[in-house]
Amino acid sequence: MELFATIRRDARIEGLSIRALAKRHNVHRRTIRQALDSAEPPPRKPARRTSPKLDPYKPAIDAMLCSDLDAPRKQRHTATRILNRLIDEHDALGVSYSTVRDYVRVRRAEIDTAAGRRKEVFIPQHHPPGAEAEVDFGEVWIILDGVRRKCHMFVYRLSYSGKAIHRIYPTCGQEAFLEGHIDAFNTIGGIPTRHIRYDNLTAAVTTVLHGKDRRRKENDRWVLFASHYGFDPFYCQPGITGAHEKGGVEGEVGWFRRNHLTPMPEVASLTELNEHIKAWEADDDARRISGKLTTIGDDYATERDLLAPLPTEAFDPGLVLHPRVDRSSMITVRMMKYSVPAHLIGRKVRVSLRASHLQIYDGHQLVATHPRVASRGGHVVDLDHYLEVLKHKPGALPGSTALAAARTSGAFTPTHDAFWAETRKVNGDSEGTKELIDVLLLHRSLPADAVIAGISAALKIGAVSAEVVAIEARRHTPTGGATPDRHPAAHRDEQGQKVVSLTQRRLTDPDAVIAGLPPDTRPIPSVADYDQLLPRRTTPTPAENIPKASTP
Repeated sequence: MELFATIRRDARIEGLSIRALAKRHNVHRRTIRQALDSAEPPPRKPARRTSPKLDPYKPAIDAMLCSDLDAPRKQRHTATRILNRLIDEHDALGVSYSTVRDYVRVRRAEIDTAAGRRKEVFIPQHHPPGAEAEVDFGEVWIILDGVRRKCHMFVYRLSYSGKAIHRIYPTCGQEAFLEGHIDAFNTIGGIPTRHIRYDNLTAAVTTVLHGKDRRRKENDRWVLFASHYGFDPFYCQPGITGAHEKGGVEGEVGWFRRNHLTPMPEVASLTELNEHIKAWEADDDARRISGKLTTIGDDYATERDLLAPLPTEAFDPGLVLHPRVDRSSMITVRMMKYSVPAHLIGRKVRVSLRASHLQIYDGHQLVATHPRVASRGGHVVDLDHYLEVLKHKPGALPGSTALAAARTSGAFTPTHDAFWAETRKVNGDSEGTKELIDVLLLHRSLPADAVIAGISAALKIGAVSAEVVAIEARRHTPTGGATPDRHPAAHRDEQGQKVVSLTQRRLTDPDAVIAGLPPDTRPIPSVADYDQLLPRRTTPTPAENIPKASTP
C-alpha cells in the first residue's frame, strides 16, 4: 500500500516515466502500471500447493470419507486412521500426516455439502433478567489431603447476568444435585421465574421420551423438589446436539476450571476448597463477559430483585435409606461401611445421605454423623461407638480397627497412650484397659482438651484412675463442670487446689511435705471419749437372776 502511494506521488509531482519509476523503486514495470491504474494493490493469489505423492491415493481417501456418511459419529475416520489404512492397505509409505490432514479437512466438508449435510446455524437468544438459569456438572481433579482424586463441580448460572455458583462434591448423585441447588438458591437469593435448563441427568430424568415435545419421565424426588421451590425444568436435546442449548453454563465450567482450578488445588478437605471458591466468585463479579458493556456484578444487581422469592420451609436434600446394623455395629451405604452405637446391632436405622456427609437416626434421635467416603470398600469407624462393648471385652481393644482409626484421626492421642501404659503397669492389662475406657467415656460429657489436661494431671501425681482424671478434667472446663454461678464458693481457691496421691504419702516419710500436703501433726484418733457414754453395770438386776422356765 505504501509502495503504490509513493509511486503515484513521484509520477504526479516529478512526471517520471514508467521506466524511470521502475528503476527508482526497483520493481517491475508491470507493478508501476498497476500502481498508476489503481491506488489499491490487487489481491494476492493464494498459493496452490500440490501433493503429487498423495494424488494416487485420493480416490481411496474419498471412499473412506463417503463411508462415514452412514457411520456413527464416534466411529468416523480421523486423519490418523486414514493414514494408517493407506499405509496398511496401499503401501503409502511416502505420504506424511500433515498432507493427509490438510486434504481431509477440505475434502470432508465438500463431501458433506454434496450429500446435503449443512453445518448447524446457531441463532442468538435473548434472556430476560430473572427469568432463566442453567445447571451442569463438570469433572475436576484435586489433591485432597495429599491424594489425587476426581471430584465433581456443580455449576448454577443465571442466563442474563452470568452470575454463577460453583460447588465441589465427591459425587454427582442426586443428593449432590439437590444440595447444590439449595446452596445456589440461598446464595443468589431467589429462583428464576421462567425455567432452569438441564441436560438429561439421571438425578432428574429416568427416561427420555423421544419426541418433539421434549417429554421426560422424571424422578419422583426431583419432581417434589421442583414443586417445593416453584420452578419449571427445561430439558435440552439428548447428546451433544443439545449442548448448545445451555452453552452459557457449558462455557462457565471450562472457564472456571482453567482460571481457578489450574493447577490442581491442594486442600485438606472439600469444605476448605468450597470456601476458597466463594471468595473467587466474589472476585468474578468484577469480570465483564465478552460482548457486554457491564460487569457480572452490575447485571446481577439488576436481576436479583426480579427473581422469585425462596420458600419459607427448608427442604432436606438427603437421600433417605434404611439399612440394618450388622454384628460389627456397622451399616452399609452405597458399598461403604459406617459405624453406629453398638446397642443398635440387629436393628434398622434411618440414614440421611448427603453429598459430603451422612446422618444416622434411631427414630428421631441423631446417633451418628460421618463424613461420606468416596472410594468403594472404604469404611469410617468411631471408637466411641464400641466403648460399652470393650468394657466387657477389654482384650479386644489393642488390635481393634476402631482404635487404629482413632489414632489415625488424632482422637486417640499420645497422652491417652501414656495413661494406658501407666495404668496397665499398676492395675494389670484387663483392669488397666477398663480404666482407659472409663476415661474415653468422659469425652461424651467433657471437652477433649479438658480430658487430656485431666490425664496429664493424673500422670504427674501417679494416680492413674478414671475418677482422678474426671476431677481434674472438670477443673479445666470453662465452668468447672457446672454452671458458672452454681457453686461460687467451690471455685474461690481453685488455683491452689490439686489432686494428690495418698498412696504415695503412705509409702514415704509421713513428716515430709509430699504431693502438696503439709505434715500431719494431729493426734492419733481415739474412742476414749465415746467409752464414757457406755452404761456401767456392776451388779445384775433382780430380773436377771430369775431362772427361765423349762420347756416341757
